[in-house]
Amino acid sequence: MNFQTALLDVQRMGEADRLSVAAGTPVTELMGNAGISVTAEIERRWSVRPVTVLCGPGNNGGDGFATAWLLAEAGWPVRVALLGARDQLTGAALHYAQRWQWAIEPMTAAVLDEAELVVDALFGAGLSRALEGAAADILATAAKRGLTIVAIDVPSGVMGDTGEALGAVAARLTVTFFRKKPGHLLQPGRHLCGEVVVADIGTPESVFEAIKPDTFENDPVLWAHALPLLQPDGNKYTRGHALLWGGWPTTGAARMAARAAARMGAGLTTIAVPEVALPVYAAALTSIMVSPVARHEDLQQLLADRRYTGLLIGPGAGIGPDTLARVLAMLATGRATVLDADALTTFENDPPALDQAIIGPCVITPHDGEFRRLFDASGDKLTRARAAARRCGAVVILKGSDTVIAAPDGRAIINANAPPTLATAGAGDVLGGMVLGLMTQGMEPFLASAAAVWLHGAAAADFGPGLMAEDLPDLIPGVLRRLVNEP
Repeated sequence: MNFQTALLDVQRMGEADRLSVAAGTPVTELMGNAGISVTAEIERRWSVRPVTVLCGPGNNGGDGFATAWLLAEAGWPVRVALLGARDQLTGAALHYAQRWQWAIEPMTAAVLDEAELVVDALFGAGLSRALEGAAADILATAAKRGLTIVAIDVPSGVMGDTGEALGAVAARLTVTFFRKKPGHLLQPGRHLCGEVVVADIGTPESVFEAIKPDTFENDPVLWAHALPLLQPDGNKYTRGHALLWGGWPTTGAARMAARAAARMGAGLTTIAVPEVALPVYAAALTSIMVSPVARHEDLQQLLADRRYTGLLIGPGAGIGPDTLARVLAMLATGRATVLDADALTTFENDPPALDQAIIGPCVITPHDGEFRRLFDASGDKLTRARAAARRCGAVVILKGSDTVIAAPDGRAIINANAPPTLATAGAGDVLGGMVLGLMTQGMEPFLASAAAVWLHGAAAADFGPGLMAEDLPDLIPGVLRRLVNEP
């Protein structure tokens, strides 16, 4: 995959630093470049004002000393507080602490007096436990006073691999290096980091040959090349035929999903519905075809038609044995299938049955509640999604403001472009239809899922406040047009 948006966990980032040094870049140079980057980002946003730099006992503290020295040299009033003693520092951190020729104060609230800006260089992602003691107290005091906080790497107390917050306070700006970490995107870390800037400190791209990242931030560079292309000699059949199960008496969810599939490019889209629901669906849809189903055998007959290349069931389907039978019938075809909502909850009393039934390309799209009914909900979001995908053999879209897309082979993508307006009824149904539309045209499940999630967020962002789920399908063409036209 494209390493441009790779996310590096703490272990891989440490290995990248080690490989950089092995390739000839001294640790002092990396740390100095970190200080230059943090200083530049501060000077870009704020005028000269009193700054307090809080330094920890490790390399994050060394970054803080480098930043403090550069700000002081530029004429900023700077105070430095150190957690521990200077003679206990080692390596590059000691080098930059010795360069600091002014007072080093104890880690008490007094060092915040008169400060207007605070640099958190206490621990960064190197902390693997809850923030406590003087470090926790001084950050809490800074937050209580409403001081602007700039974090180096991650806000101290945010776990770099998971986004978990253990005593962290919110930063206005976080400056990290080379690549983001998962904790910059996973909640609540994403919120606590504020604006995130990734700075180049001289780490060579060649480190990717050794560290082999498996987690990425969602971006078109990962999947735009795989989007289905319109062919000059193509027709509606070459673009695939999507088949959805339409629920009753709830009909809106399936209708929105069908429109989303069509907007994503499916050549034909059909909703199979109970006979009693036919007038409702037929009156509400035009280019979407509606096929009445009186008996289970009628659905089997539809599924026997190989021209249906993508299947979706779940939105408004209802929970019970009839839905279960329909889900199993769709999965048994081995064709590209999306399972959402009620199609997933139907397995809550027998989760292994879902795993056994998945024999072909499949995407499941649970929110946290649906996920808990089927999978182990312990651990962080990234770990849970990966384990679920590995267990069931499907691509898992674990939805939320920090949606995670996980493949059975361990790859994962974290999405960060979803606006809060997507927290509205029916938005997930539209997303399922978008995935269906891409898979119907032959796009492989993992990249189709990532593309749909990103396009879903971009469409919502284009609309802005007041968004309703039914607005989303009609916003898709504009996002696609912009994506195709961008160089």
